[in-house]
Amino acid sequence: MWDPATYLRYGDERARPFHDLLARVPADRPRAVVDLGCGPGTLTTILARRWPASRVHGLDSSAEMVTRAAATADAPRVTFVAGDVRDWTPEPDTDLVVCNAVLQWVPGHRDLLTRWATELPANAFLAVQVPGNFDAPSHRALRAVAAGPAWRDTLGGLLREAPVDDPVGYATLLTAAGCAVDAWETTYVHLLPARADADHPVLAWMEGTALRPVRAALDAAGWSDFRTELGVRLTEAYPVRQGRVYFPFRRVFFVARTGARAEE
Repeated sequence: MWDPATYLRYGDERARPFHDLLARVPADRPRAVVDLGCGPGTLTTILARRWPASRVHGLDSSAEMVTRAAATADAPRVTFVAGDVRDWTPEPDTDLVVCNAVLQWVPGHRDLLTRWATELPANAFLAVQVPGNFDAPSHRALRAVAAGPAWRDTLGGLLREAPVDDPVGYATLLTAAGCAVDAWETTYVHLLPARADADHPVLAWMEGTALRPVRAALDAAGWSDFRTELGVRLTEAYPVRQGRVYFPFRRVFFVARTGARAEE
């Protein structure tokens, strides 16, 4: 279950890659814009403000997120529905698909990207961002704790080491699907405030995303013990300096325009 409040603890930091992704989308007047994995809808409404003549739709697998999005949307042209991105297919007028920090959760999403690229109309845009930090100390610590004797039977196979590709891999995939591709990566250094009376900030960050499947798989006692052990490892990996933790976070981006290779 997604918790919108937990996810939004670091809303500004999580939103920055979304803005950087949109800055590289050259769409002028898309007829319909779809935000796949829209979450609580706070970023979906930005799409409506950027393209005021477009119809904007948000889709998310979490009913809690969709309820939050529908309640807080400030643009009447934005509609939100619950659904699985794996089942979604574009309409004939879908000129822009945005998928921000979603596909790392979807096994086999390379095939999904190829399908979307071929089903979208010509000169449509597919704009995607995925976290690329799965080799970071935070995720290595997460996998190490999960592999321990107390949890490996319950959590074995739950956490994948490399669920996303690099920019070259995505560019190669979508160029082969007939797209013109702009792909890049950025490492952000988030300065997370650290308080002596609160959890380590990287642990709090991970509770909103990477730790969700672990929390769902453990009972209350197991979860308490797991997060305690992980918190010790994170404190060692990300020490507090000047009252904050310096948290590098790599992101992978690509914007693909469909049907471009045949035209060019």
